[in-house]
Amino acid sequence: MTKYRKTYLTIKYSKKGKRFVKTFVKSIIMENKNLNTLLNRRTIRKYSDRNIEKDTLDLILQAGIRASNCGNMQIYSIIVTQKQERKEALCKLHFNQPMVKDAPVVITVCADVNRFHKFCEQRNAPKSYDNFLWLNVATIDATICTQAMVNAAEELGIGACYIGTVNYQAKEVAELLHLPKGVVPVTTITLGYPSEIPPLTERLPMEAVVHYEEYEDYSKEKIEQLYEEFEQLPQIKKYIEEAKQENLAQVFTNVRYKKQDAEYFSEKYKNFLKEQELF
Repeated sequence: MTKYRKTYLTIKYSKKGKRFVKTFVKSIIMENKNLNTLLNRRTIRKYSDRNIEKDTLDLILQAGIRASNCGNMQIYSIIVTQKQERKEALCKLHFNQPMVKDAPVVITVCADVNRFHKFCEQRNAPKSYDNFLWLNVATIDATICTQAMVNAAEELGIGACYIGTVNYQAKEVAELLHLPKGVVPVTTITLGYPSEIPPLTERLPMEAVVHYEEYEDYSKEKIEQLYEEFEQLPQIKKYIEEAKQENLAQVFTNVRYKKQDAEYFSEKYKNFLKEQELF
């Protein structure tokens, strides 16, 4: 008989000089610890010198391959990078984020209609998937595959970090990995045994993102309610102070993800997709 236990995840924050503890998750978690791993996941950016054995890596890759995908077509490909010189080359493309060269394994997951097109052509079926809809489908499938690998890695005690800059440098990453037309890098993750365990990253309360039956738009009062407590978290207040901004929204729009940068990289990305004949 399966045993259950109660697990409480809390965020501590300060407001008006008082100490509060807000429980944002209170659920019964199965003893097999799968849910516990998900609810307590951390982004790991620093790794020990321990290598990931081939059998362990194969298990992680198989978990990704077993993930759901459209029509069981598996229109994605997984590029595993382990050689140090290749990781260092990738690191430069990812704006020199050190975990890319320090992790024992870097995985780039790509939307890939190239392989399926060749399969169709060799069986006298029309080439039909060189359009934006199927790029979107392949991107979703690649993302599902990636998260399944992350989940498997964490169950095995291996830390993971998503590297978002793959979208900024898609053309350069594609050139380095020799991706043909019809293959677009979607996500990159680094994997390794943690050298440190950071604290849980803050999250908005569930009511901020979950809607039942239909979308309920946010009033001005609701936005204030949802974000006021969040912005009072000590780590967020420190974040705002270090960025020399008035609030968290300004940190994002003025410092982290500026509009002019987004417009530049958007145009660059669209041009790359046109070269790949997918836009």
